[in-house]
Amino acid sequence: MGSGSCPWARIAALLQPPPGDSGNALAAIGPFEKVAVHIPRHSRGPRPQSVYAGVMARKQSPKPAVRGSDPESALRIEVFGHLFASVCEEMGAALQRSAFSPNIKERRDFSCALFDGAGRTIGQAAHLPIHLGATPMSVREVLEDGPLADGEAVLLNDPYRGGTHLPDLTLVSPVFLSGKRAPKRARVPDFLLANRAHHADVGGAHPGSMGPAFDVHGEGLRIPPVRLVRAGKLQREMLRLLSANMRVPKEREADLMAQWAANRLGAARLASMAERYGVAQLKQRAEDLSLWTERLLRAQIKAIPNGEYTASADLELGADGARIEAKWIVRGSSVCVDLCGSSDQGPGPINTTRAVSQAAVVYVLRLLLPAGSPANDGIARSVELRTRAGSLVDATYPTCVAAGNVETSQRLVDVLLAALSKALPGRIPASSAGTMSNLTLGGTDSRGRQFAHYETLPGGAGGGPSGVGAHAVQTHMTNTRNTPIEALETQVPVRILALGLRNGSGGKGAARGGMGIRKRILLLKEVGSSWVAERQIQGPDGAAGGAAGKPGRARLRLAAVVSGGARSEPAGRKVGTLRPGPWRSLPGQWAGLIPEGAELELETPGGGGFGSPRT
Repeated sequence: MGSGSCPWARIAALLQPPPGDSGNALAAIGPFEKVAVHIPRHSRGPRPQSVYAGVMARKQSPKPAVRGSDPESALRIEVFGHLFASVCEEMGAALQRSAFSPNIKERRDFSCALFDGAGRTIGQAAHLPIHLGATPMSVREVLEDGPLADGEAVLLNDPYRGGTHLPDLTLVSPVFLSGKRAPKRARVPDFLLANRAHHADVGGAHPGSMGPAFDVHGEGLRIPPVRLVRAGKLQREMLRLLSANMRVPKEREADLMAQWAANRLGAARLASMAERYGVAQLKQRAEDLSLWTERLLRAQIKAIPNGEYTASADLELGADGARIEAKWIVRGSSVCVDLCGSSDQGPGPINTTRAVSQAAVVYVLRLLLPAGSPANDGIARSVELRTRAGSLVDATYPTCVAAGNVETSQRLVDVLLAALSKALPGRIPASSAGTMSNLTLGGTDSRGRQFAHYETLPGGAGGGPSGVGAHAVQTHMTNTRNTPIEALETQVPVRILALGLRNGSGGKGAARGGMGIRKRILLLKEVGSSWVAERQIQGPDGAAGGAAGKPGRARLRLAAVVSGGARSEPAGRKVGTLRPGPWRSLPGQWAGLIPEGAELELETPGGGGFGSPRT
């Protein structure tokens, strides 16, 4: 092969700015890997789109016009899209490897994203849709809170200022690359980096900060935008204040340091990219990428028949009559999602903020795009979202919101897809588990060490036109891993007695729904626990004639000593025959103390089936 046909040389040529482009000329690029185009295969399991990627997109998706209107311009934009995403992927790897808590280190309950100076998303890693769709509102709150300076990192979790629920702590760092000519605090950052991570506890009445409460203050510590770092130096007084109001403070501090390290790494990568390509080139490609995504999405929207499509659903948690109603209004390439018909906010934790509603809408719109399409502000700018302040889907202070992020968001996706199925019959999958099945455990172990643990449990994905639903998978708004048994038993005084698929839980159909799981836990010490889950009464709906999946279930049984009574040494436990007591069903929202020796059994919903079952 001659040098003129070398693929690396062609890629290098494509990365050069076209004639008249305002971006800086790129230096000659050698081997392909130096362009950092390749994104490592994501090891956390399915990406946010993986189960249903592109199932609602037309098979022959039109390629919208881009800057330059030629294949080389399109490829150039694609390459820079991967560059931006690679920064976020690397941030995520650093955060995961540096964290201490199993929820972040093992389950990878975190997300990383890159923003322009105005707080618009330009790149993100394949992390959690619930985080990624809501974080832009937090970033904009940080920008509106006052000028930013070099070396700062701003922490917040306020659900009424772009947050999701209190355990999700967001750290935002400005990145200045354009020189020092302007006054230090008067400059607008060139980019911003943010990561959001779910901490296993942020205070409140119950370990894990997910139990029932009277208002948001009972759910944990509410943090407005505050400087955790100034001029590159950690504000230790602020850190002491935060950790003093959270259980297992050393673990909380370590996870916050991991978040800071992730942002610092992202800033270093951006500086390296700016040195190679120029700041103006990066900014221009970011805007080009968002415009490309917007045009691609609007082309998909235009293929939907004009009209209004409505669906609704009642929630099992909270007060009777809690209802989500969603309406799609499609006019050409424009779409409006109206959630104003949803119930008023009420007692209990199922209320959710506008940021979470926005994340759910962005996620569903992303499903319209072909697999592999870039995710950025081009999606959010393609839709008008209408909500009503003080409603279930746009809660206001001081309403409880702990479960709105994890449960109402999942049911909102169900309703949005159900409404869209009326416009796209036969192309929308059946409902998936519809819950994140949230479990918290907290207390003191036999060594006198305090612990706090949080995890979500996978369920079944709905069957669809592309095939059967996946088993035991985190669906829709979540994208976390299972907690490894070894990690759980090391960190928490429990023993896992059983963990496997819940046979027969998937709905029947031409494409069966995926199966949920069954997990049985033996408590080796008394623990404080909470359980929050939707779809415990009615299973996930089938579609196109398919059957519903089985609902989830939580049960608890205590151990009883039926003979003996002396205490053994050195454990100090009673000697005698232990006979398990009867199983007691737990409601979808429960919190309390579980004594030593008790067993907790959790079963998650299966996905709905798609199409009439074959006989």
